[in-house]
Amino acid sequence: MEGLLEEELAVVDSMEADRVNKVRKLLMMSANKRIPLSKIHHCRLLFGIPEDFRDRVAKYPNYFRIVVEDDGKRVLELVKWDPLLGVSSLEREFMVDEDKVKRAFRFPVKHGKIWIWMKTMREIEPVELASSGLSLFRWVKIGPLDIGSEKYRVGLLHEFLSLTLEKRASIHHIVEFKEEFSLTKHTYQMLLKQPRTFYLAGTEMNWVVFLKDAYDQNGVLIEKDPQVEFNEKLYKYAEMQEMEPVHV
Repeated sequence: MEGLLEEELAVVDSMEADRVNKVRKLLMMSANKRIPLSKIHHCRLLFGIPEDFRDRVAKYPNYFRIVVEDDGKRVLELVKWDPLLGVSSLEREFMVDEDKVKRAFRFPVKHGKIWIWMKTMREIEPVELASSGLSLFRWVKIGPLDIGSEKYRVGLLHEFLSLTLEKRASIHHIVEFKEEFSLTKHTYQMLLKQPRTFYLAGTEMNWVVFLKDAYDQNGVLIEKDPQVEFNEKLYKYAEMQEMEPVHV
């Protein structure tokens, strides 16, 4: 057990930069570039964020600012927009395999208009991107900017899931960020309309959504985060039926 604890601490420390970037992207995705620390802490295991993340935040004053509100709630704010992080996983994939992204959704994604849009957005100053809050999802912005559009919310949830360790999340995790991500009560029905990209398990009142492309035909995660690999190793120890006798 001591060896496992040391191994887990080593994984946590080695992945700190990655976890910091995950939180930065979550803040960039949020409507006001701020999320209560309690929400991040509550969903920390979903993203592999360590237990002591609230203490580690102090190491990154260039990225984060903690604001204490009148009611005592501590809120994490984004200090500076990073255009390098303002690229969604779908946009990166679009550059590699345009046809695959076109096939992923049931709403139309037209090459000409999407390319012009992406090129235009890249020419806008970072401060304008930050104020719009839409640069992460410029791949779906074919027409006028509309933060309330279904395309925007579908793209946002795709990016949210791509940040998770296992490329999946339950309704409870998603609802946690309902206000920050401007989600509606129709999220379940919205995702159901995109079966080529999302797989939903469970009932409408208690469901889990998966990114289909992240899993192989046998339902096994294709790319595993080091924390996932460690967790699987830990599960194997927990599932052992027989233990070696303890000699006193």
